[in-house]
Amino acid sequence: MLDLAICVVGIYACFLSWGVLQERVSTTPYGEDGQKFRYFIFLNVIQGLVSATVAVMYLGVLGKPVRRPSWPLLHRYVQAALTNALASPFGYAALQHIDYPTLTLTKSCKLVPVILMNVVLYRRRFPLHKYATVILVTAGVSGFMLLQPVASGKRNAVASSSVYGLLLVLINLLMDGVTNSTQDQIFHEFREVTGQHMMLFMNLLGSLLMVLWLLNPWNPELQQALAFAVTFPQVWNDILLFSLCGALGQCFIFYTLARFGSLSLVMVTVTRKLFTMLLSVFWFGHELSLGQWLSVAVVFSGIGLEAYVKYQEKLALSTHHATKPMPAIDEKMSISPTKASKVATENTGSNSVRQRKQATISVTS
Repeated sequence: MLDLAICVVGIYACFLSWGVLQERVSTTPYGEDGQKFRYFIFLNVIQGLVSATVAVMYLGVLGKPVRRPSWPLLHRYVQAALTNALASPFGYAALQHIDYPTLTLTKSCKLVPVILMNVVLYRRRFPLHKYATVILVTAGVSGFMLLQPVASGKRNAVASSSVYGLLLVLINLLMDGVTNSTQDQIFHEFREVTGQHMMLFMNLLGSLLMVLWLLNPWNPELQQALAFAVTFPQVWNDILLFSLCGALGQCFIFYTLARFGSLSLVMVTVTRKLFTMLLSVFWFGHELSLGQWLSVAVVFSGIGLEAYVKYQEKLALSTHHATKPMPAIDEKMSISPTKASKVATENTGSNSVRQRKQATISVTS
């Protein structure tokens, strides 16, 4: 229980800080002119390099070797890293058109694209309760977006901006769905892969892909990002803290998954998303209407349904193992009652003969 408590505190501390720093990096005005950091691919490169470094240190502490992946495994890694690298810029860009609580709630809908991509790409099927979860989550997020309070003079402009932001988030979620379904396929095909190894190679390959894009001579983002960082060096504090919190949070997540299973991890991450959203509401002054709070409840009731069903399945499995009858004794190793009685009689007779012999020897002497 102490280990689990440490993991929960670690995940909350890292990712609550990570969520606040994510919004701070993308929305905080720097300098007297109020310039904002817009270089999200550069930010993702730093995040990936820091996470890969932490993953190497993590593997070293665990004493696990880092082996070069086979070509089929490397192909899967590249596929997952590519979609993961493409997903993040859409999420950051969406923050310019929707607020962070909306983005956090829509990110809680990852079950929708994960199921969709697993069915479309890998022909998997899911039980009915998973589709019920999808309906609840989708309805809750849709209600949250529709019930966003808007000033009467800016209703049309904000509505169009919200639609565009929602479109960016949907692209982000589809990319995440492809990434997660591919990761599931990697664990299914390659049993030797651990979460720590995937953390390392996903971050390395993702950073490499994004560096190649930044080195494109027609892309000025690298030069502009470095110039921004030189002009406003305080942005490095936010970038490095953002990256470090995300990397350390991944370590706690992988340890929780290996030590306590996916049920505990789902419960921790779901409550972490809830507290991230609420922290953004209170920290940055975002306001939620009553209808939006009800939509939040609908979203997390759907996620709670998923966690509850998993708990019931795990409980039923443990009960089945506890009540499983003991295997029958091998007939070759067992002794029938008749044979046992015969053996006991023979042993009694042998003991009587031995006692008479000892008595004869005593009298003779």
